[in-house]
Amino acid sequence: MAPDAASISAAYDALDAAYDTVAALTYDTLDIKDTLGCLSRLERLRRRMPATEHHLLAHAQTLTTPTAIGAKSWADVLAIRLRISGTEATRRVKEAEDLGPRTALTGAPLPPRLPETAAAQARGDINTEHVAIIRKCLKKAAKYIDTAARAEIDHDLARAAATNSPETLRDAAKLLVYLFNQDGDLPDDEHRARRRELKLGRQDADGLTQISGRLTPELAATIQALFAKLGAPGMCNPHDETPTIDGEPGDDTIDRDDRTLGQRQHDALTAICRNTLSSGELGQHNGLPVTVVVSTTLQDLHAAAGVAVTGSGSLLPISDLIRMASHAHHYLVIYDKHTREPLYLGRTKRIASPGQRLVLFNRDRGCTRPGCTAPFDHSQAHHAAQDFGKGGQTNITDLGLACGPDNRLVKDNGWTTQIRSDGRIEWIPPPLLDTGQDRINHHHHPDELLRPPDEQPPEDRDEDHPPAA
Repeated sequence: MAPDAASISAAYDALDAAYDTVAALTYDTLDIKDTLGCLSRLERLRRRMPATEHHLLAHAQTLTTPTAIGAKSWADVLAIRLRISGTEATRRVKEAEDLGPRTALTGAPLPPRLPETAAAQARGDINTEHVAIIRKCLKKAAKYIDTAARAEIDHDLARAAATNSPETLRDAAKLLVYLFNQDGDLPDDEHRARRRELKLGRQDADGLTQISGRLTPELAATIQALFAKLGAPGMCNPHDETPTIDGEPGDDTIDRDDRTLGQRQHDALTAICRNTLSSGELGQHNGLPVTVVVSTTLQDLHAAAGVAVTGSGSLLPISDLIRMASHAHHYLVIYDKHTREPLYLGRTKRIASPGQRLVLFNRDRGCTRPGCTAPFDHSQAHHAAQDFGKGGQTNITDLGLACGPDNRLVKDNGWTTQIRSDGRIEWIPPPLLDTGQDRINHHHHPDELLRPPDEQPPEDRDEDHPPAA
């Protein structure tokens, strides 16, 4: 007979109490053997915890759907409830799909997809690194193996992981993939198309961003042709008073060009992207012409110091902004002196105007739902004070930014939004996702987390803006 909710709660209370007892211990009397023994026992407990989490996730998915409780996905549920990153939440959900219990359409219980790995984790024999290596190996080998071979790999790698380090297991996993595919992949169009990618990494503290990827032969040939012209010595040199873009550079221009090949190609890409943006042929994105949108303060512009924020969430040094602004159109947004409340920019239509979107960018910078990392480029104008279908106005004082998936979470019995007296958008979560978290999104305003409490903006509600749903 399955335990009831009270019995399960009592077991968790006992677990909390047991850990409180362990956490209060001192270890002055232990020798090195006993000390290492305690570390080993803690490690085994840490390894076993995910197995219980897999069971809870599997059970949760039989009870409801993420959207029914106000989330976009099960990973979103975990990220909100547990205050973990979206990446970590996704990893846990995917791991639970492979190692957690399953149920057939008939309701009959099914074993995990990787039963040997799941059992080893439940015993505490392997850790999350081992699990990640085994799952990655099976993903790589999936198109070369059948069900029997998959079970064999699960068994062999789980057994090896129980007595070896993740580094050693990784070598064994690589060998297994090779043995099942000794001839290698044929370099066909489908293979190349599947592996093509180009990614911008996170911005480093010095402002630089790494780029990585795999280019198709077509794109590589296209870029090489452009670099041959615009990345040649003397071309597109930002240190020249008038950089050479068209024609051929003079001998003096070439001689004083001391940039490396990598630097020349970087500057060539800058020129290519700038010319593409200024062509006006890219249409619109989220209601604005495709361009670089930047938010800064008048004080920073006067001082020619500090950083601005772009619509994609990157930080841009003011010196770079001033250089970019020399060939740009400008907008001026006026705010109340002591708040982020825009003085006025109204509209009678449902869709926000380009001017209103610029104001929202400068105030919100990105999606306003707490914890969401979507920048302005991936956000929409959201009727934060009251839904347009319920009489809400498309005035700038009634709008806020929200990414598409979060915008759709605002509904009856779901998330609600309201506007504070300082102009910031508050999101009130549905009951099952309410952990007492902050109601405003600090991701796009990290400076707010560094202010002393007495310098924080007011949190009183604006009586003219009841919650929107």
